[in-house]
Amino acid sequence: MKKIILTMLLIFWMILIFCFSNQKAVASTENSQSFVRNTIVTIYKLFDSNASEEKINLIVETFDAPVRKVAHFIEYFILGGIVFFTFKAYNINNIYIMLIFCFLYACSDEIHQLFVPGRSGSIIDVILDSLGSMSSLLIFKRK
Repeated sequence: MKKIILTMLLIFWMILIFCFSNQKAVASTENSQSFVRNTIVTIYKLFDSNASEEKINLIVETFDAPVRKVAHFIEYFILGGIVFFTFKAYNINNIYIMLIFCFLYACSDEIHQLFVPGRSGSIIDVILDSLGSMSSLLIFKRK
């Protein structure tokens, strides 16, 4: 039963990543900018309640790209953890196989984005994704 649940969780997470990557550029940008407005700008307004719209737009523009990159890392950090426990359930204990699986999924994700309007594939994103996966794999391997 544990294997089935973990396998379903892994498939669900991979589909979720696919869905994020399948968003057209405009929708993806709107989502990340909305996140920045609802979090970072809200926190900024606690310290400067009279912030101009120009200042708010500058904050959104400044934090949009870093938030997107952190999101890549976190998505794949979670994927790495799920891969670790799923593969362990199937007695696949080789961390290199797990990392290769995550790396190949990151590559396929970026290739997929080449076919989404307004999106592009990025080697930097593959590296970030792989670092996210590797980080969680190493953390769980040590425990």
